[in-house]
Amino acid sequence: MLPTTNRVSEHLHIGLISAQDVDMAKPHPELDKRLAALLDVRRNPLTEEEDELRKACRDMLRIGSYKPTGRGKPSSEYLLRSALEEDFPRINTVVDINNYVSLKYLVPISLWDTGKIEADSWLFRTGKPDESFVFNPSGQEIALEDLVTGFAVLNGKETPILTPIKDCQQTKTDASTREVAAGIYYPAGWNGPPELQKVVDEFAELLEMVSGRVTGRIVDGDAG
Repeated sequence: MLPTTNRVSEHLHIGLISAQDVDMAKPHPELDKRLAALLDVRRNPLTEEEDELRKACRDMLRIGSYKPTGRGKPSSEYLLRSALEEDFPRINTVVDINNYVSLKYLVPISLWDTGKIEADSWLFRTGKPDESFVFNPSGQEIALEDLVTGFAVLNGKETPILTPIKDCQQTKTDASTREVAAGIYYPAGWNGPPELQKVVDEFAELLEMVSGRVTGRIVDGDAG
């Protein structure tokens, strides 16, 4: 796993997972079982504690000028709405793992194809006023000013590819993907790293069933 720096650790923790030799379409009966049970649960209103966590995920993004409202809400809220409307997306096995974990724990997660961009490290910080990236095939861009953003770093050059809202079109997974990474965004002060470790562990457990070597850890500050 590449060295990673979290410069927004006062606002949020980051769980990082990487996997090699991934089979994007391999059947995963255990995932199907867990997801079916979870969707039954998510058709009901959130508990008071769950709703507080949902709000905390919004609040962790309130940095500088960024307002996590409207289309700027965490991606986990869109998945929750889809579950309530009984329109939860099924894409492929690895994306479905990502979405299942995000829906279960109510936290946004970025998933990207690490083979589509060169990097010698990863960096998470807030975006600058002139930074943006394309997030869909039609070329739409998301402005990154003050938004928590993940960067691929190569020889000191920082290329933005991830946010808790949307991820870059360039590094999205597809049927040809063989190596992936996931970044789990978890509000600082909300049960801290021990609870985030549960999220990392379940994501890694499910991913191990459809890939080769899987590693995971929590990133606060700098990590090798």
